Amino acid sequence: MTRWMKETQKGTPVVVTMENPTFSVVEINGADAAFRPVEKTRGKNAKQVTWFLFLKAYHAIGCVTWFATVLWSLMGAIRKRLIDREGVTLESEKMEKGKVLFTVIKVFLVSSLVVLVFEVVVYLQGWHFGNPSVHIPRAADLEGLMHLVYVAWLRFRGEYIAPPMQALSKFCIVLFLIQSVDRMVLCFGCFWIKYKRIKPKIDGDALKVDDIEGSACSHPMVLVQIPMCNEREVYEQSISAVCQIDWPRDRLLIQVLDDSDDESIQWLIKTEVRKWSQKGINIIYRYRLVRTGYKAGNLKSAMSCDYVKDYEFVAIFDADFQPHPDFLKQTVPYFKDNPELGLVQARWAFVNKDENLLTRLQNINLCFHFEVEQQVNGAFLNFFGFNGTAGVWRIKALEESGGWLERTTVEDMDIAVRAHLNGWKFIFVNDVKVLCEVPESYEAYRKQQHRWHSGPMQLFRLCLPAILRSKISPWKKGNLILLFFLLRKLILPFYSFTLFCIILPLTMFVPEAELPLWVICYIPVFMSFLNILPAPKYFPFLVPYLLFENTMSVTKFNAMISGLFQLGSSYEWIVTKKAGRSSESDLVAAAEREVKSIMEQQKIHRGASDSVLVESNQCKEHKETNGTPVKKANKIYKKELTLALLLLTASVRSLLSAQGVHFYYLLFQGVTFLLVGLDLIGQQMS
Repeated sequence: MTRWMKETQKGTPVVVTMENPTFSVVEINGADAAFRPVEKTRGKNAKQVTWFLFLKAYHAIGCVTWFATVLWSLMGAIRKRLIDREGVTLESEKMEKGKVLFTVIKVFLVSSLVVLVFEVVVYLQGWHFGNPSVHIPRAADLEGLMHLVYVAWLRFRGEYIAPPMQALSKFCIVLFLIQSVDRMVLCFGCFWIKYKRIKPKIDGDALKVDDIEGSACSHPMVLVQIPMCNEREVYEQSISAVCQIDWPRDRLLIQVLDDSDDESIQWLIKTEVRKWSQKGINIIYRYRLVRTGYKAGNLKSAMSCDYVKDYEFVAIFDADFQPHPDFLKQTVPYFKDNPELGLVQARWAFVNKDENLLTRLQNINLCFHFEVEQQVNGAFLNFFGFNGTAGVWRIKALEESGGWLERTTVEDMDIAVRAHLNGWKFIFVNDVKVLCEVPESYEAYRKQQHRWHSGPMQLFRLCLPAILRSKISPWKKGNLILLFFLLRKLILPFYSFTLFCIILPLTMFVPEAELPLWVICYIPVFMSFLNILPAPKYFPFLVPYLLFENTMSVTKFNAMISGLFQLGSSYEWIVTKKAGRSSESDLVAAAEREVKSIMEQQKIHRGASDSVLVESNQCKEHKETNGTPVKKANKIYKKELTLALLLLTASVRSLLSAQGVHFYYLLFQGVTFLLVGLDLIGQQMS
C-alpha cells in the first residue's frame, strides 16, 4: 500500500491556470496534514472562556441558593416545632405510646453514632473498609492501640453481629417475596376481572312489579343507621344526603345514633333531625345514656329496638358519608333470589383526595384496596372485610352471626369474619360509589391507622379457635388464617419496618450483611408501581408513596404489636377528625335544595310551636359561637425523628464505602422520616 502511494506521487505535473480565481489556495504539506485532529482550544478566545466560566458559576450559585433556601425553610420549620410548642409538650408526652420500641430505636441510634465517629477516624487513618491491613501493633504506640481496637471490632462484627443480622434479613426477604407474590396474584385477578368483565349482576328489575298499585310493596323494609360521635363538621351534610335517598318513605327508617358528649353538638343534631322529620322523612334521633363499646356498642344498642324486627335490611353510613339518592336501588336488588347473600359493600370515593400530599397518598392506598383487594376477593371468594360503612346487611345475617360485639376496635371486620364462618356470602359493587373524606392531618391519619392495624391482631387472637372449629372448607380456613390475617395484617408491617427501617441502615455499619440492590430498589419500585395502577394519574407520586409507606410502617408495626400482645393502646378508639368538605356538585345541589326548601321552611315555622322556635334560635346561637372549633397544634413524633437521625447517620456511613444507591435511598428515606416526625405533611395546624 505504501509503495503504491509513492508511485502515484511520481506522475507528470499538470499546471492549470485560471483567470480571476474566487478562492484562495492553501498549501498542504504532507498527505495527512488535512486530516490531523483539530485542537479543542482552537477557535476559543479569552472572552469566550470567561463567559463560559461565568455561566458555570451562575448554575453553581443557583444550585447552592436553592439548597440553602430549602435548608433554611426546613430549619425554620424545625424551630417552629421545637420552640413554639407551649402546652403541647405535655400532651404529646402523655399520648406517647410504644416506649419499648422507642427505647430500642434510641439504642440503635446511639450505637450507630458512636460507630460512625470511630470509623470516620479510622478512615482518615487510611484503614479502608474493604480489606483493612491487619498487623500486630506495638502496645506502646497510640496509633497501634487504635488499630488494635479497630481490628477487634472487625472480628467481633464478623463473628457475632453479622450472622444474626444475615439470618434476620434473609427471613424478612422471604416474607417480602411472599407478600410481593400475593400482590401480583391480586393484580392479575383484577386484570382478569377487567378482561372478562366479571361483575355482580341483577336478574331483571328486582324492584319492578306488574301491579302498579302495589309497586311500593316490591321495596323491602330498609333501616338506615348513621352512627356519629362529636361530628360537628359533617353531621348536617350526612343527614341531608341520607334523607334524600330515593326509597318509599313508608318502607324506610333512618336512625341517627348520636354518641356525642358535647351538649352543643347534641343540640345541633337534634335540631337537624327535627327539621327533616317535619318535612315528612321517617327519621329518629337516638342517644345512649350509657356510652360503652364505642361504635359497636352504639350499633348493638340501636339493633335492640323493638321496631327493628319489622325491617329486612340495614344500611350503615358513617357521619362523613354522603350516599347518592339511588344508593338503595343500586344495592338492595342484589339480595333478591339470593338467600345466601349477607352483605353488599359499595366503594368509597373521596371529595378531598387532592387536598394535599397526604390525601393523595391515602387515595393511592385506598384505590388499590377497593379496586384490587376487595374486588378480587369478592369475585373469587365471596368474602372480604366489611368496611364498617357504605354497606347493606341482611339483618338475619347479623343476628345469626351473633350481632355487633364490643370485644375489639374493628367491629366491622369482626362481624364479617363471623358471618363468613356461618356460610354467608358477600358482594362488592365497584360501580356504586359513596362520597366521604380521608384525614387531612397526619395526626388523624396516624390514629386511624393505629386502630386499623391493632384491631385485626386483637380479632385474630379471639377468633382463631372459632376458625379452626368452623365447618367451612380447609382452603377457606387457610385463606382466613394465612392470607387475611397473617400475611396482610401481621407480616406486612413486620417485614417493612424491620427490613427497611432497622436492618438496612444497620447494614451500612455491618457490610457483611449488606442487602442486595434488588431488595432495596427494584422489587419495592415494582410493587409500588402495581399499587399505583388503580390510580394512574397519581403516577408522579410513585417515589413519595414508596418512602411514605416505609415511614408509616413504624406506626403500623407498633399497632400490630399492641394488638397482638393486648397492650393498653390497642383498646383506644379515637374518632377520626373530619373537615366537612363537599364536592362542587354537592355544593350546587345543596344551594338548589336550599332555594326550593324556603317555602317549606316557612310553612314549618308557621306550624311550629313556640318551644320549637326557641330551640331553633338556640341552635343558631350554638352554630355562631361553636361553629369554628379551635385547631390543635402540630405535634412532634419522637420515634419518627429518631429513625430519621438513624437513617441519615447510615447515609453518611454509606458515603465512606462508596455505596451510591444505598446512600440515595437512606438520604431520601431519612428526610421523609424527618418531615413526618416534624408533622410537616398534611394539613398544617395552628
